[in-house]
Amino acid sequence: MQAIVCRQQIGWREKARRLLVFSTDAGFHYAGDGKLGGVIAPNDGECHLSGEGLYTHSVIQDYPSISQINHKVKQNSINVIFAVTANQHSVYEKLAHHIEGSSSAVLSEDSSNVVDLVRSEYSKISSAIEMKDNATSNIKITYHSACLNGGPEIPTAKCDGLKVGDVVNFTAQILVTSCPTDPREWNQVIQIYPVGINESLVIDLEMLCSCPCERPGTTGYEAHSPKCNNHGTLMCGVCECDDMHFGHNCECSTSDVHTGSDKDLVCRADNTTQVDCNNRGTCLCGVCECEKRSNPEEIISGKFCECDNFSCERRKNVLCSGPDHGTCECSHCVCKPGWTGSACDCRESTDTCMPPNGGELCSGNGECECGVCKCKSTPEGRYSGKVCEKCPTCAGRCLELKHCVQCQMYKTGEFKDEDKCAANCSNTFVPIGEEKIVIDEEKDELLCIFFDEDDCKYTFKYSEVNGKLEVHAQQERECPPKVFMLGIVLGVIAAIVLVGLAILLLWKLLTTIHDRREFARFEKERMNAKWDTGENPIYKQATSTFKNPMYAGQ
Repeated sequence: MQAIVCRQQIGWREKARRLLVFSTDAGFHYAGDGKLGGVIAPNDGECHLSGEGLYTHSVIQDYPSISQINHKVKQNSINVIFAVTANQHSVYEKLAHHIEGSSSAVLSEDSSNVVDLVRSEYSKISSAIEMKDNATSNIKITYHSACLNGGPEIPTAKCDGLKVGDVVNFTAQILVTSCPTDPREWNQVIQIYPVGINESLVIDLEMLCSCPCERPGTTGYEAHSPKCNNHGTLMCGVCECDDMHFGHNCECSTSDVHTGSDKDLVCRADNTTQVDCNNRGTCLCGVCECEKRSNPEEIISGKFCECDNFSCERRKNVLCSGPDHGTCECSHCVCKPGWTGSACDCRESTDTCMPPNGGELCSGNGECECGVCKCKSTPEGRYSGKVCEKCPTCAGRCLELKHCVQCQMYKTGEFKDEDKCAANCSNTFVPIGEEKIVIDEEKDELLCIFFDEDDCKYTFKYSEVNGKLEVHAQQERECPPKVFMLGIVLGVIAAIVLVGLAILLLWKLLTTIHDRREFARFEKERMNAKWDTGENPIYKQATSTFKNPMYAGQ
């Protein structure tokens, strides 16, 4: 703070670019830290240096706040470089974002890069120019510039890559977004300045927030105007009602029981909402006046503006499926005769759900919804088709026809005897032989597949042609190749015996090899054995010799 505001003591020149390098390896203090030491007086942002250049108010005033530093930096057009060690760089990098025209850089542990650091940061500062202003929230200033590109101007407040002698032009557009509530703020002085340079453009702005017709005695001002039902003043074509009346033309009275304290409640459908007229109209004298749509064909109506003729359900982006199907009334489709459904997209007629040859609705295997059959599912399978006439996995008449197909085509099955076959199948149908059975869905043919007592597969299909049953069967059954069971049994027995013998031989071979290795190891140990030839310490000779010490003879 002192290096910024003490201009005389530091020697800041008036028209020079001012650069302040702040170097440290620690964090920083800000407003409020001084209270820990008993210093409660806020920082006044003034110069307090002694003749020797020492700060005299260290125990009198608290530390300055970040906003105070930023304010003084802008006021004195100073660029600040925070040269800090690596462990503090993240802290000061965030601080630099809150101080206009400042930047941060990493200083080496021995400060050997300080010159290069200052040179690099100064180059960044001097090669760019950024425009700022002190406009209030009611004023919006936008900047445009072509910088050095030479093309059309683009919205930007900053130009980079500049050198000494380069000239760039900025265009500022000033827009008053709203008038301040305090008339004293209708005249303001705005400064537009480049960051870090002690120059500025001063603009004396006068906002036109009032009109002459708002003042008595001028044209357009009429007290107790008939246009306001004599209950208000007409100013600039708008009625300003007295305390007892309201409305566009002051036509409503607060003394009316319906428009007094309950004037908002009577325009609400119930007490669960705080919105008048469903937010689609204006409550005038206790009556909702619904808003008008840009499309004259779209109408909002109802006591509480709850209805309209454009919010109904659509099909293919057509309201109520089109005027031929229904109309939209109070947000619901009202269908014309012959149509039903939430969007009037369903036919009431069930003709499209009837089989072509007659019969039950959806062939008795589904329900007709919207003129379309919704087929049902059974344990045997799911029905399909336009009128639920198909079920590939259902038995159908397959079980009924299988015995006659077997006896007539393959001479097998329950009716394989000619007399039984003739008695039961001669008057029903005669199957037509085909090499391969292929289903033709257009003819509503159904496929049947069975296996007979020989485990042979046979396939046939059936359909009704002009009311007559027609059956096509596969000419030859698909039988598995015959298996010589005795050979398989004998082969399995022989394989078991051979495997058993192989296992016994392998076991005998392994035990023989093991015994031979054990015997060889025993022989080797026996040959290497060396026996000790020492005498037994408890052994005694069979004879003992004693001498008589008193014997004097030889």
